[in-house]
Amino acid sequence: MTFKLSPSQLNLMHECPRCFWLTCHEKWKRPAGIFPSLPSGMDSILKKHFDKFMEKGKLPPELCNEKNETECKNLKLFDDKKLLYEWRNSRKGLWFEDGEGNILHGGIDNLLINKLNNKIIVLDYKTRGLPLKEDTHEHYQDQLNIYAFLLKKLGKEVEDFAYLLFYHPKEVLDSGAVIFHTDLKKMNVSPDDAEDIFKKALKLLDGKCPSTTCEWCEGAKESKSYLLRGR
Repeated sequence: MTFKLSPSQLNLMHECPRCFWLTCHEKWKRPAGIFPSLPSGMDSILKKHFDKFMEKGKLPPELCNEKNETECKNLKLFDDKKLLYEWRNSRKGLWFEDGEGNILHGGIDNLLINKLNNKIIVLDYKTRGLPLKEDTHEHYQDQLNIYAFLLKKLGKEVEDFAYLLFYHPKEVLDSGAVIFHTDLKKMNVSPDDAEDIFKKALKLLDGKCPSTTCEWCEGAKESKSYLLRGR
């Protein structure tokens, strides 16, 4: 059996190997909650916002402000529109297939180019309701590693770091406009770590279903539908 994995699925593996195994083997799936529409809407708006500056050959104010001026001095937005739109598609974008037919895929938000060496830098947007905690950015390490790995597999020269750009509400003006505060976090990335996670996931999936349960899959052990499909 072959598997098609994404960053969100590999994140599930870290949360609960059993839920991950059951989901990928199509035995059971965590109940889907109500997905908040604001982050999805913000994601679409931010991509259009950044694309406007890409068309002008400029960086948006979130990156070229006084706080980030030194950090972003030699950077520009990736301007190959065809590739950018293709790689943003999580189903058809960045894609790697191993020799057995297993697939790792994902969709980026944006990319930067280091003008000094022409290497690609992953840029990912995150929308939050609250200011960052000290370790908030660390939860996205695997995702950034995977994007760097996929780009490298496509033959691209990738920097050993990436950026997370966080947005959270700051205030509402008298006009009704909502002002967002931004935080730019630079993070080291490792394509090798992403490959190790991919191999670890496939090894887990090729074995027996893990016995340790979480609050989600505990009930699945007694579910008739699960028992019937799992035999």
